[in-house]
Amino acid sequence: MGPPRHLSLVPETGAQRVEWPVPFADGLPILTKFRGRPTVVLASGDPFWFGAGSVIARNFEAGEWASLPGQSTFSLAAARLGWPLESTLTFGLHAAPLTRLRPHLSPGLRAILLLRNGAAVAELATYLTETGFADSALHVMEALGGPRERARTVSLTEALLGSFDHPVCVGLEVAGEGRAFPKASGKPDEIFETDGQITKRPVRALTLSALAPQRDEHLWDIGGGTGSISIEWLMCDPTLTATTIEPRADRAERIRRNADALGQDRLNVVHGTAPDALTGLTPPDVVFIGGGLSANLLAWLRDALPEGTRLVANAVTLESEALLAQWHEQLGGELLRIELAQSAALGPRRGWKSAYPVVQWSVTL
Repeated sequence: MGPPRHLSLVPETGAQRVEWPVPFADGLPILTKFRGRPTVVLASGDPFWFGAGSVIARNFEAGEWASLPGQSTFSLAAARLGWPLESTLTFGLHAAPLTRLRPHLSPGLRAILLLRNGAAVAELATYLTETGFADSALHVMEALGGPRERARTVSLTEALLGSFDHPVCVGLEVAGEGRAFPKASGKPDEIFETDGQITKRPVRALTLSALAPQRDEHLWDIGGGTGSISIEWLMCDPTLTATTIEPRADRAERIRRNADALGQDRLNVVHGTAPDALTGLTPPDVVFIGGGLSANLLAWLRDALPEGTRLVANAVTLESEALLAQWHEQLGGELLRIELAQSAALGPRRGWKSAYPVVQWSVTL
């Protein structure tokens, strides 16, 4: 059982041949029907590196399957290019958007990309041009390891005009004047589309530090605003997940656009008001309250969430500050007052312009 191009490479043996359908998930029920019969699934290279292996393994018991991996596309591509894999980024974009690249794009980056088909090469060239990296080089490799193998280096213009056959991967060497995102927390405010409701960069950096993301954790971002907190949370590690809850429909749509544009398309955006909208969501390991703070919400979180859940809340108004002070007295934790000022024109000279102070409460329930 496998895609037509894989089946075509196997000599006739008299065995039953079954084409794996598109989309991929539709093939799992077919495969399950062969349970108990000797069955071979054909996949490219190493099926557990951006391949079908993990998906199939999740649907069968450990003793029901065995994997016989071959050379991965990444290994073959690195061998053709002479690139060390330990310092080359790898992306499986055959079923993911090109925006996944955005947080990583910077001059000098080398990456190997698996693309869904030949047409995606032109789409990649367009995306790199739009993000300011028009001087990048593409090493396009088709059908690596097979009889149709072909490799060529093209400019973005040549990629737009060329024709490429599936399966295709690309060795990407990034160059150009596009903006590279810093790796530290507190990304520039300008990368987010906003109506002004955004946790500004210095406070966001301190908030991410308080949230302290750890591998495989899930975040609830209550009162998402622009989505900057949950988006930066996701940027910290690919195993992190997040759900943002936003009561205004226009802001929920804006969060979705920001997440998609910045390569964090896996962000779950919920249009609703907490705590009502929280019922039925994936339980969090960490909760951030950036908007909609109330005694009712804090009481709901205290009663509903398991022991060990971390909670961080930011307050700006006197009323919300007083509320956090009360809950800090009850539950403990750390209460931090953040006061920032920036230089600004003061007549012909300069002076300090203070921002509203932010009170931040951090606690482990």
